[in-house]
Amino acid sequence: MIENGAMEVETPIMYDYEHPALKDYLNRFPARQYTIETPNKRVFLRFSACFGQFLILHDSNISYKNLPMWLYELTRYSFRVEQRGELAGLRRLRAFTMPDCHAFTRDMLQAKEEMMRRFRISKEIQVGMGISPKKDLELAIRMVRDFHNKNKGFVSKMVKEWGKPVLVEMWDKRLFYFVMKYEFNFVDALDKAAALTTDQIDIENAERYGIRYTDVDNKRKYPIILHLSPSGAIERVIYALLEKAYMQMQKKKNPVLPLWLAPTQVRICPVSDKHLDYAVKIAEDISKHDIRVDVEDRDETIPRKIQNAESEWISMIVVVGDKEKKSGKLAVRFRETGEIKNISKDVLIKDIRDKTADFPFRPLPVPMLLSKRPVFIG
Repeated sequence: MIENGAMEVETPIMYDYEHPALKDYLNRFPARQYTIETPNKRVFLRFSACFGQFLILHDSNISYKNLPMWLYELTRYSFRVEQRGELAGLRRLRAFTMPDCHAFTRDMLQAKEEMMRRFRISKEIQVGMGISPKKDLELAIRMVRDFHNKNKGFVSKMVKEWGKPVLVEMWDKRLFYFVMKYEFNFVDALDKAAALTTDQIDIENAERYGIRYTDVDNKRKYPIILHLSPSGAIERVIYALLEKAYMQMQKKKNPVLPLWLAPTQVRICPVSDKHLDYAVKIAEDISKHDIRVDVEDRDETIPRKIQNAESEWISMIVVVGDKEKKSGKLAVRFRETGEIKNISKDVLIKDIRDKTADFPFRPLPVPMLLSKRPVFIG
């Protein structure tokens, strides 16, 4: 989002329940809030980044030249009071990490242009995370009938860009603060739909929060606001990836996570203790190239070591013995295809770097040697 012009902000998670604009918004939005009684006031925990970002813009001096303006936050965390029985794994939580990017636009024309731009960016983000819009997602569009009648070309353009049939829900009157929203829905193994990406055209909250800009005619006007979550809650993305992996298992395929996201990308399995130092040296060399690699140094047979790695969905399993030490080649088992290839360390590194280029990276968060790790039982 930053690469596409968004300004990253960080806003509070707790707000005064009696703030005039916030109180009105809470009554308008059908979400359930956690409320807390402090010694001198009643406060609530946010369920989105709207509150903080809108208050920032309320206190800003904005010109039409500044628009469109994007504010972005990865909320750690947002909160909803889900009732008992409503919680469902990573699909529905009481606390979640929500990427939230608001766009402030001059008018409906600019709002539609920005929505289409964000629509395309969101599709790219989903593909990058390992979720295919064409195969894994269904588009739903919800809008007021009057908006549709005035903007049929825009809606049709979005449907054509999606490339397959969509679900449309039409309202005769506006029920919420937005006149249109779309959702990328993931349908899981139980045929339950969960919204990931969503964006909304908000025509109400700029006035509610007193957000204005100075237009070219020097008059103060209210912008139209877009509410985008480019991916959906991070926890729900993980749920979708795990559900997708489960559906791969049903088709007799190895379940996999995208390589860039796999907790361990490469596991080195020495044939015996005498090969351990060589295995550690290879792992250290590989890890220098921003690759998460560990070493199975526990006292297990090779079949058992491979079985353990398979149960952890390790992307690439490397067996190291006398043959590999002598030849300089590595026997690499690729989880996604089930292939075993004899390749050099440099070729393995290049293959992984090519597949993970431009993706986020964090180093291994646990000791490289498996014997050094505590065993968590829950």
